[in-house]
Amino acid sequence: MNAVAYNAYVQNNVGIESPEKLIEMLYEGVLRFNVQAIRAIRAEDIEKRTYWINRSMAIFVELIRTLDLSQGDIAHYLSGLYNYQIKLLMEANSFNQSDKLEEVNRVIRGLLEAWRETTGVGQ
Repeated sequence: MNAVAYNAYVQNNVGIESPEKLIEMLYEGVLRFNVQAIRAIRAEDIEKRTYWINRSMAIFVELIRTLDLSQGDIAHYLSGLYNYQIKLLMEANSFNQSDKLEEVNRVIRGLLEAWRETTGVGQ
């Protein structure tokens, strides 16, 4: 019962957020999930590592899916960048490499900072 209520709460909150805020939340989600994956790697917990990395990959898939490639070079750049992050996540999972997750986090921190400066969200 609590899970049903929580899911309804999350869906309702996402429904009222601006598109700008949603992108910020997705970037923050990747950072949180990757921290959990790094912890799982250190704990040698393959199941949790895979779970958290898959959640990060799902965010990148959603970010790619929502890009409007008709908007020009930046959308194409982001598509390539997001696909490269997925590649790094797959390598991190396959080879148990936390450094790949740290690399993804550095990129996402940079994107998040730029996004906040551009949109004024999160300030």
